[in-house]
Amino acid sequence: MVTPRFIRTAILLGSVAVILPACSDQNGNFDLSQQIGADPVLPAPSPSLIPDLKVAEVVGWKDGETPTVPQGLKITAYQKDLVNPRTVHTLPNGDVLVVQSRGPKGEPPSRPKDIIRGWIMAIAHGETGPQKPSNIITLLRDTNRDGTVDERHELLTNLDSPFGVAFADNTLYVATASNILAYPYQLGQNEITAEPKILTPLPGGPINHHWTKDLALSPDGKMLYVSVGSNSNIVENGIEAEKNRAAILQVDRRTGAFKLFASGLRNPNGLAFNPESKELWAVINERDELGPNLVPDYMTSVKENAFYGWPWSYYGNHVDARVHPQRPDMVEKAIKPDYALSSHVAALGLTFSLNSALPAPYANGAFIGEHGSWNRNAFNGYRVTYVPFENGKPAGKTQDVVTGFIQGDKARGRPVGVGIDGTGALLVADDAGNTVWRVAAADGKVTPAPVATDDVSGGGVAPTASAPAAPVAPSAPAIAPAPAPAN
Repeated sequence: MVTPRFIRTAILLGSVAVILPACSDQNGNFDLSQQIGADPVLPAPSPSLIPDLKVAEVVGWKDGETPTVPQGLKITAYQKDLVNPRTVHTLPNGDVLVVQSRGPKGEPPSRPKDIIRGWIMAIAHGETGPQKPSNIITLLRDTNRDGTVDERHELLTNLDSPFGVAFADNTLYVATASNILAYPYQLGQNEITAEPKILTPLPGGPINHHWTKDLALSPDGKMLYVSVGSNSNIVENGIEAEKNRAAILQVDRRTGAFKLFASGLRNPNGLAFNPESKELWAVINERDELGPNLVPDYMTSVKENAFYGWPWSYYGNHVDARVHPQRPDMVEKAIKPDYALSSHVAALGLTFSLNSALPAPYANGAFIGEHGSWNRNAFNGYRVTYVPFENGKPAGKTQDVVTGFIQGDKARGRPVGVGIDGTGALLVADDAGNTVWRVAAADGKVTPAPVATDDVSGGGVAPTASAPAAPVAPSAPAIAPAPAPAN
């Protein structure tokens, strides 16, 4: 059913487009595969006052429908009836936390087109009707490790737009839109009632344009890394609104003191340490309004004290002429990312497969949740892809792993966060479909014991035939050598 708001938005967009026509269709026959890998093809910029738009109406999943996976994999609904599930996180005992979240309200629009963008985003997220409560962290427990959830508990409610979580030393860390919170938590607890400590405030409102803030625990357990997106597309709200934004911050878990770890990252998400190299990686949403085929979103290792270009340049030293004043000194410092994913896929989730129970073709690489485009004339993303790794680096083209989220102009769901569950299967948070999907080896293989999201020690053993295992006792994250400082 097309909602009245959808109709009003379509009329408004059509009216604006008549007055201020968008740029000509540049999708043409552009081969998006040219933008996947270490050296993407970057066409000439084609900025316009009204960008190209193609918005998928969210229709949800019918009973019995699932996304599609390749041969050798099996997909099932791990948990339905969620409200905007964004990220998944596995604890040392195999319990899975699902972060359900809706963005903070009340951000003042800085440009007329921001009003239009807000309506578009509501349609793209399926939020045009009555809304159920979200901003909840739900605990899912598979007691016998058979891939089916046996218990569901609301661990935390009424949060301030949560996204990233981490667990260490009987403490659950939650990154909300404005703080990193620290809750006392014992593994096996079904509810948290204690008040949290604010470990450190994060850049928040009243403008909080990219509000999703992800978390990753360092391999030695001492530091937290938090992603903070920019407050604009290209500094429309002024440079002061970007303080400690478009960046990844390093936070001392003991004191809460933080420093800028890496910058120039327009909207980083999906923070994860590679179990093989112990390097921090992230996926980045790049800038808009330079045309349908600019700028490629990307996956990259994140070097300490590195600068990745935003807002003055993209993909290394490609200057964005819209930004004033220009900063050639900053452009010269900009690091080229490791791996392009093609333009406007909206990559939000990243997890590594090493030590999972997935089949050999997916044994060592990265899964990426691509939420999907809205500002191209043809859809891009709306899938989970896989990039094989060798020696800690990407070693091949992306492979589609979970598809079927979009059919024609309608979206049944949109993938966001990805993770490995307590049995070694892939989990996919589908925020528009309000479901977490489980992708497992078709032959039923599982890991001998859960491997926590925060454990990147790399000490996993070969998967075995599916069988129950004893619960893992509470423990701190495994200790591994810290990565050497980047040059």
